[in-house]
Amino acid sequence: MTGGVEALGLAFINQAIVKMRQFDRFTEDNDPHGEHDFGSFELEGERLFWKIDYYDTTLEKASPDPANPSLTTRVLTLMLASEY
Repeated sequence: MTGGVEALGLAFINQAIVKMRQFDRFTEDNDPHGEHDFGSFELEGERLFWKIDYYDTTLEKASPDPANPSLTTRVLTLMLASEY
């Protein structure tokens, strides 16, 4: 979670996490590869993005094989659209 989201307080964060978990509006436009690794929604007048990145196990570079859990650490980030 980014500092911008954190600054909006615990009640906002809790609502944002619920909305992020419920996100299911994947389309060809917003999910062209079918990975379900990005979403956006609005909450209390703020536009938020969430995304999943696939790092190697050192978290220093991209995973050589994102589908292999022994080579990959997935990182979920929740941010304000203005922070992207």
